[in-house]
Amino acid sequence: MDEFTGFPVSALDFYDDLEVDNTKSFWEAHRTTYAEAVRAPMTALVAALEPEFGPAKVFRPYRDVRFAKDKTPYKTHQGAFVAAGDSTGWYVEISARGTRVGAGFYDASGPRLAAIREGIASDLHGPRLEQVLAALEADGFEISGERLKTVPRGYDAGHPRIGLLRHKQLFAGRRYGFEAEDIGPGLLDRVRADWRSLRPLVEWIALHGDRGSPDGR
Repeated sequence: MDEFTGFPVSALDFYDDLEVDNTKSFWEAHRTTYAEAVRAPMTALVAALEPEFGPAKVFRPYRDVRFAKDKTPYKTHQGAFVAAGDSTGWYVEISARGTRVGAGFYDASGPRLAAIREGIASDLHGPRLEQVLAALEADGFEISGERLKTVPRGYDAGHPRIGLLRHKQLFAGRRYGFEAEDIGPGLLDRVRADWRSLRPLVEWIALHGDRGSPDGR
């Protein structure tokens, strides 16, 4: 496996152009650029992080357009994900807008989401999640994720953590950008440091979400 030496500027240019010409003909003409400037550095980046965080899935560049109104065939970003539980873990991405990182959960089955909400509602465990999120916000992370517009069934609108209980997804993320320091060799250390900062969030979600998994952990 090659050492991570950063993403070349051609990776950003590739995605700039792909956003304008998202066609098979463009892709075929620039397949080598994608392989060498995007996928190879991303694979090297997550390989360098693997000893501490575990193996990553480097996502395919093709969009699933079967049920989408947007039929453009290619993703306009390259992401990689390290799982720490069902739909829970760390993320890193490059696109025309540069690089970014994040962590949290992006999907949950009914039982798993119920288990996460049970943890949020608990006066024993919920305050810890609030502390984790507050520390991340203070460190410059943005907290996001799809939320219900209404109160989840079984909970009171006056619950002190009702905002968190509305979450169907929960992420903390940080955008870096596209300057030299955002895509160069130092990106590895930045991602590693931020993923370490995000570990308490990942571990909290994995712990409580697993209580709603089929094996009942």
